[in-house]
Amino acid sequence: MSHIESVQKWLADNNYQVGYISNPKNIQYFTGFSSDPVERVLALLVFPDKDPFLFAPALEVEAIKDTGWIYPVYGYLDHEDPFAIIADKIRARIDDPQKWAIEKGNLNVIRYEILRKLFPQATFGGDLTPFIQNEQLIKTPAEIKKLEIAGKWADFAFKIGFDALQKSRTEQDVVAEIEYALKRKGITHTSFDTIVQSGTNAAEPHGFPKPDKIKSNALVLFDLGVIYQGYISDASRTVAFGKVSTKIQDIYKVCLEAQLTAQAAAKPGIVAEDLDKIARDIIVKAGYGDYFIHRLGHGMGQSEHEFPSIMEGNKMELQPGMCFSIEPGIYIPGVAGVRIEDCVHITDNSCAPFTHTSKELNIIPIR
Repeated sequence: MSHIESVQKWLADNNYQVGYISNPKNIQYFTGFSSDPVERVLALLVFPDKDPFLFAPALEVEAIKDTGWIYPVYGYLDHEDPFAIIADKIRARIDDPQKWAIEKGNLNVIRYEILRKLFPQATFGGDLTPFIQNEQLIKTPAEIKKLEIAGKWADFAFKIGFDALQKSRTEQDVVAEIEYALKRKGITHTSFDTIVQSGTNAAEPHGFPKPDKIKSNALVLFDLGVIYQGYISDASRTVAFGKVSTKIQDIYKVCLEAQLTAQAAAKPGIVAEDLDKIARDIIVKAGYGDYFIHRLGHGMGQSEHEFPSIMEGNKMELQPGMCFSIEPGIYIPGVAGVRIEDCVHITDNSCAPFTHTSKELNIIPIR
């Protein structure tokens, strides 16, 4: 059964006449077409017993056809009313659809209100978000292969970044070296903005590269990934640029133990919150529990943050084909920040990482 057919079956089983998919990443999952429409309207309309259609800005219609999308695609010009066109195309299939399913986790209020005005007799009670999350949860062998290739490019990016460390360079310089090298290899998009943080800057978990010189005798945190045929990699490594103190070595050692132990424990049947606890208990026991301030991991695939979350409160049992990150971190303001991350997929009896750069503390000579 194709991805589109699975949506049609879900709509039929739940007695919905129209499914409106609005999240560009989910549209990519179901159609193979990747786009960031910004303020313009991009939508996938699915029906239980009629052909779906893709609606997009006119400037993207030909690109959609090039992807091999076999169903109708309709475009609109900037001066046209996109929802009036969508309504006409829906009514050509169903005269007055009463029961809709939408992505409640994505559709914004303004667009929801427009749909309600166009279809005043309709109800929008169906929520496609949980269905789509579960549909994407178990990756196929073909998807895992793409994730593995994306992981190899992340390993390549780490090597470029490590080699680029020099005391005369800034964090932003090192990012530029990484992304330039990737582009020269034909990798045009990263999964997210590449992160390089040195010294105390790395104590900001969602910080960003600064125009600051790389700190000598300090840790440098890398968080990066690439997009390969629509699938992403996401990995973190922390290295030492020169000699670091015994205290900082201890912080690194604890974080590494937590990451390795959790990764070794990831297998079918383990509960998500228990995996988080395995890593967290190690960090808490070492006295750094207050500095591990995020979940252990998140799902990944075509997006760097997918379902499920590996965290306290999630009692989902992990199954073969699930893909997620294992990324404990210790962030002590004014001292240092460490994060070590691999994304993995659950196999029949364990898990396998997508990235393979060594996680032992890499001490890079000052140059």
